Order: sequence, then structure tokens, then C-alpha cells
Amino acid sequence: MSDKTMPLLEHLVELRNVLIKSVFALLIGTVIAAIFTPQILQFLIAPYGATLQTIDPTENISIYLRVSIMSGAVITMPVFVYLLWSFIAPGLEKKEKRYVRLVVPGATILFLIGVAFAWGIMLPAAISFLSTFQAEIFKSDWRADAYIPFVTSLMFWIGVSFETPMIVFFLAKLHVVTARQLLQGWRYAIVVIAVLAAMITPTVDPFNMALVMAPLILLYFFSVLLAKLA
Repeated sequence: MSDKTMPLLEHLVELRNVLIKSVFALLIGTVIAAIFTPQILQFLIAPYGATLQTIDPTENISIYLRVSIMSGAVITMPVFVYLLWSFIAPGLEKKEKRYVRLVVPGATILFLIGVAFAWGIMLPAAISFLSTFQAEIFKSDWRADAYIPFVTSLMFWIGVSFETPMIVFFLAKLHVVTARQLLQGWRYAIVVIAVLAAMITPTVDPFNMALVMAPLILLYFFSVLLAKLA
């Protein structure tokens, strides 16, 4: 076996170990989360303000398990980040390591702010619109199998969109983009933001779409500022 193939094999073995540890961490996190899943479900349905309907015989159990796994993944996210960092850190330069140490905490905080925005502002507005739309014709009695994915996906994608400034900051540090380029392309950015807002927004009314667009536009110009400081 040549010396050139040894490092590759060692990396593959290390990657396998990281994946195995990640799976075990997820299992432990899921077991812990399962204990608190009733409270998590109450938290998720709070914006709806009513109990959810189940039709299939095993739907309630399926939803319980899915929420437990999802919550377990959230709980073990710091472990995933640590394992990923331990795998990629040896191949990074000192300057790149410093950038990652700045970006990861910042992106995490912005993600949590985005989730809080989605839960506290977006969801109540969206649920109010959807549950009262053509109320004289439709009776809103939502299924758990439809509501829970709706809520979690909205919170996730809003949270991801709030991470834009830190992603731009990281790219600016690597000289991939500049503040001047971002500022010159602001019109195109508004169009892209409008498309993203239309995809993320669960309703068709302009009010809820504007609720998504407004913070994303502010975050874009905040990204320009961070790129300037990078």
C-alpha cells in the first residue's frame, strides 16, 4: 500500500467514526427529547390555540416519534458541530479556523432569532389568515400530520434565512464577494428575496409576504455592512 493512499484511508476511517458517533449522539438525544415531547408539542400548537385532529390509527404515534427525532437532532446539534469541527479543523489554516469560530456562534444566534421571529410573529399572522379564510365556506379543523410539518418547516427556513449575514461575512473574508458587489446588486437581491419570501410564506396574501421580506431586506443590507468590515 502506497504512502499516498494511507492519508485517504485514514480520513475515511475518521469520517466513519464521526458518522457513528453522530448516530449514537442522535439516538441519545432522541431518547432525552422523547421525555419532553408532550411539552414540545404543546409549544408547537400554541399559535394554533386548539387541539389537532388525527385520522389514521397510528398518526399520533407517528407525529410523536417524528417530533422526538427532530427535537433530538436539535439537542445534539452542538455535538454534531463539535464532531464536524474535529474532522475538518486539522485541514484548515489558522486564519480559516478563526473565521469559523466567528461565523458558527454568530450564525447560531441569528438562526435562533429567526426561529423566534417565525414562531412569535409569522406563525400567528399566518394561522390567523389561514384559519379565517373563507370561514363561511370552510371549517378549519387541522390535522396533526399537516400542521406539525407546516410549523417546523416554516420555523426552520426562516431561521436559515436569518443566517445570511454570517454566510456573507464568511464569503467576504475569503474574498469571494465584496461589499461593493453586494451594494451594486441590491436590485437583483430584492427580486431574489421576493421569490424566496413567496416560497417560504405559507399564505398568498401580501401582508404575510411583506412580514418575511422586510427582515430579509434588512438582513441583506446588514450583510453588506459586515462584508465592508470583513
